Amino acid sequence: MRIAGFLLMFGLAVAPVAASAEALSYHIDPVHSQLLFNVEHNGFSRSFGRLRITDGTVRFDRDDWSKSSVDATIDLTSVDMGDTAWDKVVRGSDLLDADRAHTARYISDSVEKKSDDEGIVHGKLTLRGVTLPLDIPFRVNRVGKTIYGLHTVAGFSAQVSVDRTAYGMTSNRNSIGTNVAVWLEIEAIRGSEGTSSNDKEKTDAPAQ
Repeated sequence: MRIAGFLLMFGLAVAPVAASAEALSYHIDPVHSQLLFNVEHNGFSRSFGRLRITDGTVRFDRDDWSKSSVDATIDLTSVDMGDTAWDKVVRGSDLLDADRAHTARYISDSVEKKSDDEGIVHGKLTLRGVTLPLDIPFRVNRVGKTIYGLHTVAGFSAQVSVDRTAYGMTSNRNSIGTNVAVWLEIEAIRGSEGTSSNDKEKTDAPAQ
């Protein structure tokens, strides 16, 4: 009986430690997450576009970033260049080839902490059927409850440059730049608290 009691007490003491050892899981919120990109246009200016991050999971451990990870899906058919004709060109087979492969996917291999709020995600991007390593420097903006207290949110910002020709987008080199600057703004909602795509914070316009 004493042994059973000791084991029960030991189990209760260890359980919180085991739980805290796991990185918390967050679902990427497609409503408040953005992927913006820009590329040089014939030396005159930089053209800007936008893609939707439709699905994804972030695991983040503030105390041990090595336990963190990310898996995100990007809808290539959603590309928005601010012009219908230009959208069609970018979706086409010479560039994103969205009719053949509707999505791109980024999966991390590891997360490296560089400072209290900055790190690098080491992972691979699959785009147009090509999978290549891509390291993404990022910043942790904030982890906490929203102003209305409905969700616990982790917010991140990141910037990276992608060589489009490495993924088979080799056309129009004389008019479209090779290196595409990508800017990511991510909000992810803690796992059990739902996703705001169909449960936006009731009074937000937008959520805060």
